[in-house]
Amino acid sequence: MPPISVFDIFKIGVGPSSSHTIGPWKAGLDFVRTLPDVAIDRLDVQLFGSLSKTGRGHATDVAVIMGLLGHDPVTVDTTRIADYVRELADCMTLEVNGKPIVFERKQNIHFTNATHDAHPNTLIFNVYCQSELVHSVRYASVGGGFVERANAGPRQKLQKFPYPTARGIDLMRHHQRTGWSIAEIVRANEESIDTPANVDRKIQEIFSTMKEAVYRGCTTSGILPGGLNVVRRAKAMNDDLLDGRKFADIAHWEKMIRNSYQDFNTVNKWISCFALAVNEENAAMGRIVTSPTNGAAGVVPAVLLYYYFFCTDYDEPRIEDFLLTAGEIGSLFKKGATISAAVGGCQAEIGVSSSMAAAGLTQALGGSPAQVLMAAEIAMEHHLGLTCDPVGGLVQIPCIERNAMGAMKAITAANLALAGDPNTSVVSIDTVIKTMWQTAKAMNSKFKETSEGGLAFNLPVAMPDC
Repeated sequence: MPPISVFDIFKIGVGPSSSHTIGPWKAGLDFVRTLPDVAIDRLDVQLFGSLSKTGRGHATDVAVIMGLLGHDPVTVDTTRIADYVRELADCMTLEVNGKPIVFERKQNIHFTNATHDAHPNTLIFNVYCQSELVHSVRYASVGGGFVERANAGPRQKLQKFPYPTARGIDLMRHHQRTGWSIAEIVRANEESIDTPANVDRKIQEIFSTMKEAVYRGCTTSGILPGGLNVVRRAKAMNDDLLDGRKFADIAHWEKMIRNSYQDFNTVNKWISCFALAVNEENAAMGRIVTSPTNGAAGVVPAVLLYYYFFCTDYDEPRIEDFLLTAGEIGSLFKKGATISAAVGGCQAEIGVSSSMAAAGLTQALGGSPAQVLMAAEIAMEHHLGLTCDPVGGLVQIPCIERNAMGAMKAITAANLALAGDPNTSVVSIDTVIKTMWQTAKAMNSKFKETSEGGLAFNLPVAMPDC
């Protein structure tokens, strides 16, 4: 099993979708970087399956353009994305292989509304010279921002982790042999391919980006783009919870939250506020951390900030343990099932993120490896069969609220595991991953991010035009 780093699961990027935005964006980048030196006078992009059916609402065409323009989703100024797209529309010229060619968003990006046999999220780049096809590359956006290029040739030899894991039982075997926690096992794997200082730096960068996304969401009001007229709610919740008191910056905001009233109902509201804040930012093409996807990017930060602000035994180093453990659980689902809603429905997004958050919280609160895996199992068990039915193809209804629900389930799962005895547990994490994959394969395609079923069917909204 190829190793999957925690930093493959947690990626800094741009909303609203890891599979429909970041994946096509990265495909566009890869295409222009690897394009052979051939004469070109036209470039067409074909979007298939879910990318076609919900791509407009997921800004897939915008993402493709940003990739073709050479912008990196990790570092791009997200406030300028609309400007870059507008500039291309004004000049209608794209530079490819050092030569300008005419490129129009509506004319050269095709929403085919057809399904490709290769994958539900398939896109093809075709380049022509005098109407003759001279080069073509097919990509699959397989979820979580992972992209696979067809016929990419033999893979580079992969370095093996010292503690390889394909299933939960592997983690338990490593624990029994070493006595280490899951976080310690994962850190040993990460430090086998990078320096301890770099691992620490990347974890801190992930945590800081998550906090900043929450803060931006808690300080931004207005209507989300896309035509559904969804009102941002996180800022109003934040202001209400802080009794309208003003704060100067993120550090001041954090201090005020720590000093605020902390009864059960208030803490519950804060968790929902954190989750909504991230996914409102995601819906507005803001910078977030894919965890493991963009549509589910609010669950892990909400639960992590619950620990950070409200758990009495909070300890700074345990933030690292939380994220290392959560990332490892995400990799188990990617290896054993899927983290793509176009393949497995929303159980593959909110379900996996809730499982990750439950495991991370259990680890941070001092749970044993068996309790960590028990928490992950409980969280997914109660998301099995969850459909993906984005209204209007937008990552807003029901996606934003689902992050709040996933966060609450994760905390409940952690509490049940910490109070329970894993030796008496009937269902294992490996059983639930296997079940989730079987459920994904049996699920009707209209519930797999096509906007052809569920709420999307009963609340039909015209897709936003290019």
